[in-house]
Amino acid sequence: MKPEHVALLVVAAVALAQTVRLTWSRASGRRLAARARRLGAEGERRAEELLRAAGYRVVERQVHAVYAIHVDGSPAEAHVRADFLVERRGRRFVADAKRGPEASRATSPATRRQLLEYRHAYAVDGVLLVDAERGRVHAIELTSSRGTPLGTSSLAASSRAALWLLLGAALGVAGYVTLTG
Repeated sequence: MKPEHVALLVVAAVALAQTVRLTWSRASGRRLAARARRLGAEGERRAEELLRAAGYRVVERQVHAVYAIHVDGSPAEAHVRADFLVERRGRRFVADAKRGPEASRATSPATRRQLLEYRHAYAVDGVLLVDAERGRVHAIELTSSRGTPLGTSSLAASSRAALWLLLGAALGVAGYVTLTG
């Protein structure tokens, strides 16, 4: 066999091997994406069962919300989608279903950021994290470093504190008047 024929066969074999590798790689990616979608759908079905068992009524699935942000003074919109909007005892919650050891932890950075964003974006009473794998519904309370619930302004918190102080003073005066007659 002539050297140029050998070289041509080597080039053809390398090209064929590369084509097979790329085709397999793309198919593998599609299979992984399809598996992730299937596991996600199974997790959401399981999460809905868990929410109902915990006494929540599913109001809406795949709930879309938009909130405003400003980048260097220019307005923009942020779009988010939560798994569920649920209700229990007259209170509304946004619920996020998770699977896997890392994602289902509320302290996981990605999950924590998502829960914070949901609390900001949805006009709800609270946020729920549904661990579909372990079968648990967690009520997540997000507070500032001062202990005030997120979504509550410091003005509202200080107004409540002033109201309690005023009430305590009034009770003190009433007690003093009663005792001194």
